[in-house]
Amino acid sequence: MFGSVAILSDAVHDSGDAIAVGFAWFFEKVSRKKSNHSYTLGYRRFSLLGALITSVILLIGSTLVILEAIPRLLHPTPVQTTGMFWLAIVAVIANGYGAYLMTRGQSRNESILNLHMLEDVLGWIAVLILSIVMHFKPWYWLDPLLSLSISIFILTKAIPKFIGTLRILMEAAPETVNYAALVAELESALEIDKTTELCIWSIDGEKHAAMLHMTITITDQALAKSAARTILEKHDVAYSAIEVDENIQEHQTHKEN
Repeated sequence: MFGSVAILSDAVHDSGDAIAVGFAWFFEKVSRKKSNHSYTLGYRRFSLLGALITSVILLIGSTLVILEAIPRLLHPTPVQTTGMFWLAIVAVIANGYGAYLMTRGQSRNESILNLHMLEDVLGWIAVLILSIVMHFKPWYWLDPLLSLSISIFILTKAIPKFIGTLRILMEAAPETVNYAALVAELESALEIDKTTELCIWSIDGEKHAAMLHMTITITDQALAKSAARTILEKHDVAYSAIEVDENIQEHQTHKEN
């Protein structure tokens, strides 16, 4: 309506956050469902879908805005500053109210969403200031410049989130777990001799699962497994399958078979 790509980039940001809030609410409800025969580890991984979809939307939207802004930066065109001004006023009020609502929540998810809302407020304040400046000075190149800045900022947030979500879905070792340190901690336990195999992956980025094969120094397998499980739980491992091997050679033969 007003020929402003800065407004477009802020709109992409706001849309992404709105979708993120909606998906977070919906998939959070789904993820709390109990496990069954179809989803034996429960539904916690459903919470990742919202993050993945939102990241894809932000990546595509920001890229399209950048492609739109670059030609406008090289060849600036007039912008309707009055419309920009009043739209920015409305957006600052709306996002400010959203940020206020989020401050009333106590959860980690709500605090993160509050930061997103504050980022939106700052983006629209920048558009508001820009509309005032361009009302008095025809520096129309500032509009695509601000758009590029906002879009690049969004990409710096969306790309790591997208990669992190893909890592979890591809069952990579959790980034919050130091694999070598965990193995060393297990092998330092008096009941455990060697860790012959440790597979660890994340269910939803917070709770992890592990499959552990080990040799032990005592005859009581239950006591050794309990010691290993205690260590794993310290690293947010909610589900674990622990197998005791007679020796390393027996484990290698088992793997080959």
